[in-house]
Amino acid sequence: MPKHTFYNLPEEKKGTLIDAAKKEFSRVPLFEASISNIVKVAKIPRGSFYQYFEGKEDVFFYLLEKRTEDMNKKFIAILRQNKGDLFKAFLEVFKHLLYDFKNPENRNFFKHTFLNMNHEIEIIFYKMFHENKREDDLTSINAILDKEKLNIENEYELPHVMQILKIVTVQNLIQNFAKEISFEKAIEKYELEINLLKNGLYKDKSSYFIE
Repeated sequence: MPKHTFYNLPEEKKGTLIDAAKKEFSRVPLFEASISNIVKVAKIPRGSFYQYFEGKEDVFFYLLEKRTEDMNKKFIAILRQNKGDLFKAFLEVFKHLLYDFKNPENRNFFKHTFLNMNHEIEIIFYKMFHENKREDDLTSINAILDKEKLNIENEYELPHVMQILKIVTVQNLIQNFAKEISFEKAIEKYELEINLLKNGLYKDKSSYFIE
Protein backbone atom coordinates (compact mmCIF):
# COMPACT_ATOMS: atom_id res chain seq x y z
CA MET A 1 0.00 0.00 0.00
CA PRO A 2 1.13 3.61 -0.51
CA LYS A 3 3.35 5.37 2.00
CA HIS A 4 2.05 8.30 4.04
CA THR A 5 3.86 10.71 1.73
CA PHE A 6 1.57 9.64 -1.13
CA TYR A 7 -1.57 10.48 0.83
CA ASN A 8 -0.10 13.87 1.68
CA LEU A 9 0.26 14.78 -2.00
CA PRO A 10 -2.15 17.29 -3.56
CA GLU A 11 -5.03 15.52 -5.31
CA GLU A 12 -3.83 16.62 -8.75
CA LYS A 13 -0.38 15.08 -8.24
CA LYS A 14 -1.86 11.88 -6.85
CA GLY A 15 -4.17 11.66 -9.84
CA THR A 16 -1.32 12.19 -12.29
CA LEU A 17 0.74 9.41 -10.73
CA ILE A 18 -2.17 6.99 -10.54
CA ASP A 19 -3.19 7.69 -14.14
CA ALA A 20 0.37 6.96 -15.26
CA ALA A 21 0.35 3.68 -13.33
CA LYS A 22 -3.03 2.72 -14.85
CA LYS A 23 -1.66 3.26 -18.34
CA GLU A 24 1.37 1.08 -17.65
CA PHE A 25 -0.58 -1.79 -16.09
CA SER A 26 -3.08 -1.61 -18.93
CA ARG A 27 -0.22 -1.80 -21.44
CA VAL A 28 1.44 -4.91 -19.96
CA PRO A 29 1.00 -7.34 -17.04
CA LEU A 30 2.53 -6.56 -13.65
CA PHE A 31 5.65 -8.66 -14.18
CA GLU A 32 6.45 -6.77 -17.40
CA ALA A 33 5.54 -3.31 -16.12
CA SER A 34 8.26 -0.67 -15.85
CA ILE A 35 8.62 1.96 -13.14
CA SER A 36 10.62 3.96 -15.68
CA ASN A 37 7.54 4.21 -17.90
CA ILE A 38 5.33 5.22 -14.98
CA VAL A 39 7.60 8.06 -13.84
CA LYS A 40 8.14 9.17 -17.43
CA VAL A 41 4.40 9.56 -18.05
CA ALA A 42 3.85 11.09 -14.61
CA LYS A 43 6.79 13.45 -15.20
CA ILE A 44 8.35 12.84 -11.80
CA PRO A 45 11.89 11.73 -10.81
CA ARG A 46 12.31 8.02 -10.21
CA GLY A 47 13.39 8.78 -6.65
CA SER A 48 10.09 10.49 -6.00
CA PHE A 49 8.22 7.31 -6.94
CA TYR A 50 9.95 5.44 -4.10
CA GLN A 51 8.90 8.15 -1.68
CA TYR A 52 5.31 7.14 -2.37
CA PHE A 53 5.49 3.40 -3.08
CA GLU A 54 7.86 0.52 -2.25
CA GLY A 55 7.79 -0.69 -5.85
CA LYS A 56 5.56 -1.43 -8.81
CA GLU A 57 3.76 -4.22 -6.92
CA ASP A 58 2.78 -1.70 -4.26
CA VAL A 59 1.10 0.69 -6.68
CA PHE A 60 -0.49 -2.19 -8.61
CA PHE A 61 -2.17 -3.63 -5.51
CA TYR A 62 -3.32 -0.15 -4.55
CA LEU A 63 -5.00 0.23 -7.94
CA LEU A 64 -6.49 -3.26 -7.70
CA GLU A 65 -7.91 -2.55 -4.26
CA LYS A 66 -9.45 0.76 -5.36
CA ARG A 67 -11.07 -0.86 -8.38
CA THR A 68 -12.48 -3.78 -6.41
CA GLU A 69 -13.79 -1.37 -3.77
CA ASP A 70 -15.60 0.43 -6.59
CA MET A 71 -17.10 -2.90 -7.67
CA ASN A 72 -18.41 -3.54 -4.16
CA LYS A 73 -20.01 -0.09 -4.01
CA LYS A 74 -21.58 -0.63 -7.42
CA PHE A 75 -22.94 -3.99 -6.31
CA ILE A 76 -24.63 -2.47 -3.25
CA ALA A 77 -26.17 0.29 -5.39
CA ILE A 78 -27.47 -2.21 -7.97
CA LEU A 79 -28.80 -4.52 -5.25
CA ARG A 80 -30.76 -1.59 -3.84
CA GLN A 81 -32.10 -0.70 -7.31
CA ASN A 82 -33.30 -4.30 -7.71
CA LYS A 83 -35.07 -4.25 -4.34
CA GLY A 84 -32.75 -6.80 -2.79
CA ASP A 85 -33.05 -9.43 -5.52
CA LEU A 86 -29.63 -11.09 -5.30
CA PHE A 87 -29.70 -12.90 -8.64
CA LYS A 88 -30.92 -9.89 -10.60
CA ALA A 89 -28.23 -7.78 -8.93
CA PHE A 90 -25.44 -10.18 -9.91
CA LEU A 91 -26.65 -10.28 -13.50
CA GLU A 92 -26.77 -6.47 -13.65
CA VAL A 93 -23.30 -6.20 -12.11
CA PHE A 94 -21.92 -8.66 -14.65
CA LYS A 95 -23.43 -6.62 -17.49
CA HIS A 96 -22.02 -3.43 -15.95
CA LEU A 97 -18.54 -4.95 -15.81
CA LEU A 98 -18.71 -6.04 -19.44
CA TYR A 99 -19.80 -2.53 -20.46
CA ASP A 100 -16.99 -1.09 -18.36
CA PHE A 101 -14.51 -3.39 -20.07
CA LYS A 102 -15.39 -1.84 -23.42
CA ASN A 103 -13.08 0.93 -22.27
CA PRO A 104 -9.71 -0.38 -23.55
CA GLU A 105 -7.74 0.80 -20.50
CA ASN A 106 -10.14 -0.84 -18.05
CA ARG A 107 -10.37 -4.04 -20.09
CA ASN A 108 -6.62 -4.39 -20.52
CA PHE A 109 -5.94 -3.73 -16.84
CA PHE A 110 -8.23 -6.54 -15.75
CA LYS A 111 -7.29 -8.79 -18.64
CA HIS A 112 -3.64 -8.63 -17.62
CA THR A 113 -4.66 -9.16 -13.99
CA PHE A 114 -6.92 -12.17 -14.59
CA LEU A 115 -4.79 -13.94 -17.18
CA ASN A 116 -1.50 -13.45 -15.33
CA MET A 117 -2.76 -14.15 -11.83
CA ASN A 118 -0.01 -15.50 -9.59
CA HIS A 119 -0.58 -16.76 -6.06
CA GLU A 120 -0.09 -13.38 -4.40
CA ILE A 121 -2.44 -11.56 -6.76
CA GLU A 122 -5.00 -14.36 -6.42
CA ILE A 123 -5.02 -14.16 -2.61
CA ILE A 124 -5.37 -10.38 -2.56
CA PHE A 125 -7.91 -10.20 -5.36
CA TYR A 126 -10.13 -12.99 -4.08
CA LYS A 127 -10.00 -11.57 -0.57
CA MET A 128 -11.21 -8.22 -1.84
CA PHE A 129 -13.69 -9.47 -4.43
CA HIS A 130 -15.13 -12.63 -2.88
CA GLU A 131 -15.37 -11.50 0.69
CA ASN A 132 -17.05 -8.43 2.08
CA LYS A 133 -13.88 -6.73 3.19
CA ARG A 134 -15.60 -4.21 5.38
CA GLU A 135 -18.25 -4.88 7.98
CA ASP A 136 -20.26 -1.87 6.83
CA ASP A 137 -20.49 -3.42 3.32
CA LEU A 138 -21.85 -6.67 4.75
CA THR A 139 -24.27 -4.75 6.96
CA SER A 140 -25.48 -2.75 3.96
CA ILE A 141 -26.02 -5.90 1.90
CA ASN A 142 -27.89 -7.64 4.72
CA ALA A 143 -30.12 -4.61 5.17
CA ILE A 144 -31.05 -4.49 1.47
CA LEU A 145 -31.19 -8.18 0.61
CA ASP A 146 -34.60 -9.79 0.08
CA LYS A 147 -33.92 -12.98 2.02
CA GLU A 148 -37.47 -14.24 1.46
CA LYS A 149 -36.46 -15.12 -2.10
CA LEU A 150 -33.51 -17.22 -0.96
CA ASN A 151 -33.58 -20.84 0.16
CA ILE A 152 -31.28 -20.38 3.12
CA GLU A 153 -31.71 -21.71 6.63
CA ASN A 154 -29.93 -18.98 8.57
CA GLU A 155 -27.68 -15.92 8.29
CA TYR A 156 -24.54 -18.07 8.36
CA GLU A 157 -25.38 -19.56 4.98
CA LEU A 158 -25.62 -16.17 3.27
CA PRO A 159 -21.84 -15.53 2.98
CA HIS A 160 -21.48 -18.93 1.32
CA VAL A 161 -24.22 -18.11 -1.19
CA MET A 162 -22.46 -14.81 -1.92
CA GLN A 163 -19.14 -16.55 -2.38
CA ILE A 164 -20.55 -19.14 -4.80
CA LEU A 165 -22.14 -16.42 -6.95
CA LYS A 166 -19.01 -14.31 -6.95
CA ILE A 167 -16.82 -17.27 -7.93
CA VAL A 168 -19.13 -17.96 -10.89
CA THR A 169 -18.91 -14.27 -11.81
CA VAL A 170 -15.12 -14.16 -11.70
CA GLN A 171 -14.75 -17.39 -13.67
CA ASN A 172 -17.03 -16.01 -16.38
CA LEU A 173 -14.95 -12.84 -16.54
CA ILE A 174 -11.77 -14.87 -16.88
CA GLN A 175 -13.28 -16.87 -19.75
CA ASN A 176 -14.44 -13.65 -21.37
CA PHE A 177 -10.86 -12.38 -21.40
CA ALA A 178 -9.26 -15.69 -22.34
CA LYS A 179 -11.63 -16.59 -25.18
CA GLU A 180 -12.66 -13.07 -26.28
CA ILE A 181 -16.34 -14.04 -26.04
CA SER A 182 -18.83 -11.57 -27.51
CA PHE A 183 -20.92 -9.48 -25.16
CA GLU A 184 -24.12 -11.32 -26.10
CA LYS A 185 -22.59 -14.79 -25.69
CA ALA A 186 -21.01 -13.82 -22.37
CA ILE A 187 -24.37 -12.66 -21.02
CA GLU A 188 -26.12 -15.77 -22.34
CA LYS A 189 -23.60 -18.11 -20.69
CA TYR A 190 -23.56 -16.21 -17.39
CA GLU A 191 -27.36 -16.02 -17.23
CA LEU A 192 -27.58 -19.78 -17.87
CA GLU A 193 -25.24 -20.55 -14.98
CA ILE A 194 -26.92 -18.06 -12.64
CA ASN A 195 -30.33 -19.55 -13.43
CA LEU A 196 -29.02 -23.06 -12.75
CA LEU A 197 -27.95 -21.92 -9.30
CA LYS A 198 -31.18 -20.00 -8.80
CA ASN A 199 -33.39 -22.97 -9.69
CA GLY A 200 -31.24 -25.59 -8.02
CA LEU A 201 -29.60 -28.66 -9.53
CA TYR A 202 -31.16 -31.37 -7.41
CA LYS A 203 -34.63 -32.69 -8.33
CA ASP A 204 -35.37 -34.25 -4.96
CA LYS A 205 -36.12 -31.23 -2.80
CA SER A 206 -36.80 -33.39 0.24
CA SER A 207 -33.12 -33.74 0.98
CA TYR A 208 -30.44 -31.07 0.55
CA PHE A 209 -27.56 -32.89 2.19
CA ILE A 210 -25.25 -35.53 0.80
CA GLU A 211 -25.17 -38.48 3.15
